Amino acid sequence: MSDPLKIGLLGRGTVGSALEELVAGRRPEIEAACGRPFEIAGVLTTSEGDFDQILAESDVIVELIGGVDDARRYVLAALEAGKPVVTANKQLVARYGDELFAAAAAAGTELRFEAAVAGVVPIIRTIREAFGSVPFTRVFGIVNGTTNFILTEMASTGASYEEALSRAQELGYAEADPTEDVNGADAAAKMAILARLAFHAPVTLDQVSFEGIESVQPDDLAYARELGLSLKLLGVAERLEGGLTVRVFPCFLYPGHPLAPVEGPFNAVTVEAPEITEVTVSGPGAGGPQTAAAVLGDLISIVDGGGGGEPVESEIPVLDAVESSFYLHLEVEDVPGVLAEVARLLSSAGVSVRSVVQKGMGDEARLVMVVHRCPEDAFLTAVAEIAGLDYMRSPPRFIRVIEEEFV
Repeated sequence: MSDPLKIGLLGRGTVGSALEELVAGRRPEIEAACGRPFEIAGVLTTSEGDFDQILAESDVIVELIGGVDDARRYVLAALEAGKPVVTANKQLVARYGDELFAAAAAAGTELRFEAAVAGVVPIIRTIREAFGSVPFTRVFGIVNGTTNFILTEMASTGASYEEALSRAQELGYAEADPTEDVNGADAAAKMAILARLAFHAPVTLDQVSFEGIESVQPDDLAYARELGLSLKLLGVAERLEGGLTVRVFPCFLYPGHPLAPVEGPFNAVTVEAPEITEVTVSGPGAGGPQTAAAVLGDLISIVDGGGGGEPVESEIPVLDAVESSFYLHLEVEDVPGVLAEVARLLSSAGVSVRSVVQKGMGDEARLVMVVHRCPEDAFLTAVAEIAGLDYMRSPPRFIRVIEEEFV
């Protein structure tokens, strides 16, 4: 029997405990997969373990403590010592990727982070290894299982955002403090990582614009069903003329879109390139066993020599000006000429209407429409003018729409 791979485990929370169980319970399968068993050489928590001793006695370090400051210090020390590191810490990689990749390259070792994005979905390995030489044009997906569960619950039951969030917390899909999930920050960190890998560009977290789902209303989802749409929190990294755009935003999808059927706490990511057209991978996006399985996959890849070095980087501008289609929800007074005036303001801004639904009468009168793809700044200008009309009963609400459908 070959000598075991000795793992220094930093953190024994939900994921760390699940990894310990996998290493102990899957010993024959692990040895069959990579020719040697794994064992935990030491564990560092707030109440046990010494990092320097664990580092000296380990072949590889797995960082699962969360946070940024301590994790950064430990990971840098391990890389500088020439030890490979596996982490599930998306904030760490998104914020300090340049520093960590440089340290790994200088020491001739590896930094792997499959579990940092989309849980058990192997999107990092897909981009790095399966299509490593392909010039991607776009990477987009549902990369936060908490928000996908909440939106699915709202659409299927008519629940309010608050009710759906409470349900997600009861089932363990949302943290007690879900702020970074629901406001889009968690997905933004993941998209910074994916953009960096797909486009070999030093994209940082502060270059990713993001919006959350807190303001989504049940009637938005009800009207969307009439228009044949489903709502997702989407992350998009795309190569455009002149640079890249990397954003996270709630948006509606038509039924023919590959991400439209993805529901509940599942994640899915699509990569596009001329050579491959489009490939979508999906699976559970959260949970201790799922994340631990992704960590274990990285460990096996390290033993197999599957790469994982620093991406070749180039400076590519990250752009703000983009185009999009939109869903627009207007609560209006029930008087003649409202639709005509709204249509006039949109047309003046160069925005054309794809579909319109008129609902209710009197105090319940509403206009719900979808506009074709247009410059976002032009649409926002039109919305600002519409908001100033005398017969608006509340500020306009709008959500982006992805018009394309895949057949």
